[in-house]
Amino acid sequence: MAEIGLRERKKQRMYEVVSEIAIGLFLEKGFDAVSVAEVAAAAEISKPTLFRYFPSKEDLVLYRFADHEDEAARVVRGSDEAPLRALRRRFLEGLAQGDPVTGLNGHPGVLAFHSLLYGTPALVARLYGYLERSEAALAEALGGGLDARLAAGQIIAVQRILAEENWRRIADGERVEEVRADAEAAARRAFGLLEAGLPYLGGTESVTE
Repeated sequence: MAEIGLRERKKQRMYEVVSEIAIGLFLEKGFDAVSVAEVAAAAEISKPTLFRYFPSKEDLVLYRFADHEDEAARVVRGSDEAPLRALRRRFLEGLAQGDPVTGLNGHPGVLAFHSLLYGTPALVARLYGYLERSEAALAEALGGGLDARLAAGQIIAVQRILAEENWRRIADGERVEEVRADAEAAARRAFGLLEAGLPYLGGTESVTE
């Protein structure tokens, strides 16, 4: 078992190293100006090896989101609170901690990464696949079925829009502390609207009522 653990750690490290090398190149030269062959050469691996880890060039960038893909589902499964209350608490905690996923982070590297992501059409298109998988995982955590899918779609969309608004304001020159109060108020308001429309997920009403 120890050998398997070591192998998995090495594999994980390979993902991280290659992704960071690629992102560095993309930030320096532009996504479209860097070839997969160039990334492989910089990482000192072959193109076939790179494609075994990353099926597409876009995945080299989106790997940075890999740990967050099923985060909403994990929050729901791991909490005794009603789903929307648990998710609201987690988002507010992320704002307080400056989690880049919430968009409320002014580090130059984070801003550059988001500019790369949202400013590259191929990455934006690939991002929708990530969002679809996030929705699917959350829908399963909410019990599955059409109602769960509809709810998951709304929740993931709200989180995305809140994060994009925070990032946009900071990218336009506002300081994090100038945005924080509005970001927290917007998150509370948005989750309040979700609870009003999905009361059975907010702990105020059963699904059959």
